[in-house]
Amino acid sequence: MKEQPAQARWEQVTQRPLLALAVAFAVAYALPIVDGSAGHVLTTVCTAAEWVVWGSFAVDYLVRLALAPRRREFVRTHWTDLCAVVLPLLQPLRLLRLVATLTLVGRRARMASQIRLTTYVVGAVIGLLMFGSLAVLSVERDSPNGNIRTLGDALWWSFTTMTTVGYGDHAPTTGLGRMIAVGLMLSGIALLGVVTANIATWFIARFEKDDVEERRQTEAIALLTEEVRALRSEVTALRSPALAGCRCAHPCRPSGTAARS
Repeated sequence: MKEQPAQARWEQVTQRPLLALAVAFAVAYALPIVDGSAGHVLTTVCTAAEWVVWGSFAVDYLVRLALAPRRREFVRTHWTDLCAVVLPLLQPLRLLRLVATLTLVGRRARMASQIRLTTYVVGAVIGLLMFGSLAVLSVERDSPNGNIRTLGDALWWSFTTMTTVGYGDHAPTTGLGRMIAVGLMLSGIALLGVVTANIATWFIARFEKDDVEERRQTEAIALLTEEVRALRSEVTALRSPALAGCRCAHPCRPSGTAARS
């Protein structure tokens, strides 16, 4: 059996710990936002947990980069991980690592392509809803003109924004909140496109399968028809000499019929 590359072995060993760390980061990120009256101690502990998780993902990125056979290609294809590691100011985006880790787990799971894609989409929707709700609540709660004050309002706003419905009963008033809204709208449009393309691909695949089966049956019928024609030609060719050698006045009939007559 061929031995796996070192990078693949590392990713396989660390995928579950990274998933646990992503969940821990989500909890540490959400607690101070959900609990508006959180004390200094809880906020400090959550901030320290976020930095520990960030450091763990930074180490993971560096190890994968060192083990990659083509490092330039690795940096080019994993540029989002690099941005999240190098720019600590974008640390809230590490919440999306949960979706990325679920994607990594799904790549190693033996699932049908349609089921795997559905899992990715569901994970992305949940992750974006969580991130959008918590992020907009953290920047809009203390805004003088803001109307997103509770987690329920933030969830409702995130859901209507991602689905591009936009009732307008809740809307961000700060610049950062509007940037989050733009990101959610673009993400919602992208996810809708993925779902639509997946459904269209499924229907096209079914239609193509039916067409292939129909063509196969048509070819089988045509082949059978040709064989029947060939058999009839052979039977006609065999009967022609016997009929040509008969000199009687009445039409020739099989011997059994003549005997019964």
